[in-house]
This record gives sequence, structure tokens and C-alpha cells, in this order.
Amino acid sequence: MEVQRIPKRTVSVIEPQKSILVDKEKYHQKRVAAYCRVSTDSEEQLTSYQNQMRVYTEMIAANKEWEFAGLCADEGISGTRADKRPEFQRMIRDCQNGKIDYIITKSVSRFARNTVECLEYVRSLKAQGIGIFFEEQNIDTLKNESELYLVIYAGFAQSESESISKHITWTYRKKFEEGKVSFQYKNFLGYRKGADSQPEIVPEEAAIVERIYEMFLAGQPVKVIAQTLQAEKIEIPGKNLSFSKNMIMNILRNEKYCGDCILQKTVTVDCISKTRKANQGEAPMYIVENNHPAIISREVFNRVQEELIRRQALRAKSDKTSITATGKYSKYALTEVLQCAECGSRYRRVTWTAHGRKKIVWRCISRLDYGTKHCKDSITVEEEALHGAVVRALNRFHTEDESTYLALMKATIGEAIGINGGSEEIDLLTRRIDTLNKRMLDLVNETVAAGKDVESSEDEFKGISDQIEQLNRRIAAIQENVHKDGSRQARLEEIQSIIAKRSANETQYDDSIVRQMIECIKVHRNGRLTIIFGGGYEIEETL
Repeated sequence: MEVQRIPKRTVSVIEPQKSILVDKEKYHQKRVAAYCRVSTDSEEQLTSYQNQMRVYTEMIAANKEWEFAGLCADEGISGTRADKRPEFQRMIRDCQNGKIDYIITKSVSRFARNTVECLEYVRSLKAQGIGIFFEEQNIDTLKNESELYLVIYAGFAQSESESISKHITWTYRKKFEEGKVSFQYKNFLGYRKGADSQPEIVPEEAAIVERIYEMFLAGQPVKVIAQTLQAEKIEIPGKNLSFSKNMIMNILRNEKYCGDCILQKTVTVDCISKTRKANQGEAPMYIVENNHPAIISREVFNRVQEELIRRQALRAKSDKTSITATGKYSKYALTEVLQCAECGSRYRRVTWTAHGRKKIVWRCISRLDYGTKHCKDSITVEEEALHGAVVRALNRFHTEDESTYLALMKATIGEAIGINGGSEEIDLLTRRIDTLNKRMLDLVNETVAAGKDVESSEDEFKGISDQIEQLNRRIAAIQENVHKDGSRQARLEEIQSIIAKRSANETQYDDSIVRQMIECIKVHRNGRLTIIFGGGYEIEETL
């Protein structure tokens, strides 16, 4: 068999040749856009900003291989967040839509101060064949070695931004320490900038603020206050006011309305994302008292803060399994005080419909939600009859002993706001001790007259004796801790005045009066009501 010889292996080179054909549809000058940014609106920065715009416009126009594709410029905007720079975002969209081939900018810090975002945008544009030229650093992102240098310079830019943020924070903190307060009048109801650059009360607006506080203290829910003002379509020239629920809440919580200012309520947790949160001990806060004229007295403001806390406590269930909790603040005062004497649960307002007619009634929550398993003997109470019984009790209380009534209310309110007591409460307690002593003497006479031994009434004697002892301890504690506080005393006198104006024979039920005076109403199965006023004074009524 003849063996065939394999020809010698050779390698030839084919030199590249330029095509003489030109795709005129794809051929064009490089479309170049410039990006400019300044982070503040200071005169110096704006001058630099104008210079950047002029220089890059002339640079692109002077290069014959370049076609001017636009100038994108963000004025007075930080570079830490790309999503907060509208012109930057417009430039990126133009790149994605094939309108830009190349971008020039002064430096990495002008393009972005956030290292992660800077790299993300550079890589995304590079994948589309779009390069960025950073003039100061002489970096062209289309070159292979560019990213290493870019990371270094972007890190420097971010570090610089963090340093600037710390400096700004320090500057603001120094202003806070000096008690310097700034006002945003556009969204601040009740004030305007005065001739001396200090806050000045606007009477028409201040009246609205006062009304909001009055409505809230009268028992109106924040939502109802907001709806009422919205329905009135109040317009205030030059101010953007929605009278939303949040706005009403902010007005009620804003200490500026009583002439004070709390500074540094919030802190920046990240200078890159610009995330802010409530200051919960991360930084000091500063209180500037009597900084400007007050619209609301400090006493009224404090009352509102207490009421806000109280309503919040009602909304938050401490035990979600509890069958007695209502879970939220109600505009109906009876929701907070009406209690089933049989099981201890609250009563709830319910609308009944029968034969096409609606009727408002109150029912034990345990009985309503769980049937007779938790409460067998509670009764359903018609609202009209309930209101009538409450009005009768109030009138009886007023008529029988007005001095006791006023003293009791002052003592009760004093306890609620932290006053340890005073002469009014001591007088009241002394009168109650006298009454108990008289009851003790009457009991002795009744026992002797009936021919019984004193031991037969031992339990009742002991009960009266224990009450007297408790009242005496209270008087001793008051005498040890009595102190005078002008603002709180003024508050008590204000409330006393409100109470004194009430007619002795009012016929209309009033939720605000119930909130001020009544602590609890117990509903018994026989239709009897035990109405307990603040301080423990009780009156029995029937439905």
C-alpha cells in the first residue's frame, strides 16, 4: 500500500483592509453633552456654575468632531442622591434613548458624591458604549484602566461629602446652643415675619389656632376638627394649608404656639441618603422659652398635651385579649366612663334598627361580643334615657352643695395635673370626715335604740373608721407636700370659672361637662345608675 504524504502546514496573514463603503445612516459626529452642578445657591457657587456652563458650551462647539447634544445643569442640589437631581436624570434618559454618545463634566465630585451610584451609572453607560470624561482627574471611562482610578476619586468625593455634612451639623448645633430659631412661615399658621424679622402674630390666623385648641379640649376628635375646617373652605393667602388630620395634630403638638421652641427634634442618620429620624437621644435638644409672642397660653398647651397622651393610651390596648377594652378614643364621653356593674366591662354605643326605625342604645361590650358567657345580667340602655339621668345627676350635684362641688372639682383636677393638694382639698376632706363622724354617732344611737349590742354593727363601724383613717392620711400627705405653682393655679381657676358658669338646672346633655366632672357611671341590672364624680362623690339615679 502506497503511503500518501501530507503537504507542509503553512499559515498566511490576511492584512486588514478599510472598507470603502460608508454607512451614512450610522456615521455622525460624536454627540457630546456636558453636566454641571453646584450644591449650594451661594453667590460664589453660582458664579462657578455659570462659568461651567459657558466653558463646556464653548468647548463642545470648538471641536469639529463633536456635536453639541445639550447642557444638563442642576443648581443648588447635593450630589449624594442622583434621584434628587432632575437634570442628571434627564441626561441619563437621553443616553438610554440614543441621543448622547459622550458626557463631559468637571470632576467626579460634580458627577456624584456617592461611590456606589457613581460606579453604577458609569458601568451602565459604558455597557451602551457611552463614555464620561472627568476633566480634573483626566479619566475617560471607556479606557480599561479608568475604573480603578474612578473608585479612588469617588471614595474621596464621598468622604468629602461626609465631612461637609459633619461641618454643617456642627454649625447648626452652635446656632441651637445660641438659641437661634428659624421659622418656615409658609406652612406655619398664626405667624408672619415681622418688621424686625421676628415672628409676629396674625390675628385672623391666630383665631383659627385658638379654635382648634378649644375644639380639642371640648372633646372633638382630631379627624372631626379637620373635617369641620375643611368643610368651611378656609383660604389664607400666601400659605399652603390643607387642614388635614396631620396638620391639626402638628398644630396641637407644636410648642411654638405657646411661645417656646424645641431645637434639633430630628437628626440625620445618613448624609448620603439624607435619611432623618426623630431625635431619641442621639443628639442634644435645646429648649428656648419665651422666644416669641404666644397664641396659646402655656397652661392650655400643657392641658392639650395631657389630653393627647390620654387619648393615645385609650387607643393602645395593653392587653389585646381583653374583652373590656375599647381600643380607641371615642368622641362620645360615655364610651370612657360607662361601665357594667355586673362584669366590669365598658359599654359601647350601638345603633339598633327595628321596624324601619333607628334607635341609639348602649350595651355591655362583653355581652355584645360574647353573649351571656361572660355577662348574664347586663341591661341595654337607651341613649335618651341615659342622657336624662346624667343631666339630673349633674343638676342635683350642683344644687345640693355648690361649694363642695367646686372644691371637689378643683381637688380632682389638681390630682390629674400632679398637684399634691391644697387648702380647697383639705377643706373638702375635712367636711367628709365630719360627715363620717356624724354617721358613726348616728349608727351608735340607732344601735342603742334598737336594743342591740354595738358588736352587731362592728363591720359597718370598721368600714367608717377605715374611711376616716384614709382621709386623715391624705390630709397629712397634703400638708407635707403643699406647694404653690402659679401656672397650675391659673389653670385651676380657669376650670373653676367654667364650672361656675354652668346653670343649676340645665336640661341639655353635654359631652364636655361629662369629661370634666364624671369619673365613672356604673350600670346595674335593675336600671339603677351609680354616677361617680371626680374625687369619689357618688349620686344614685334611675333610668
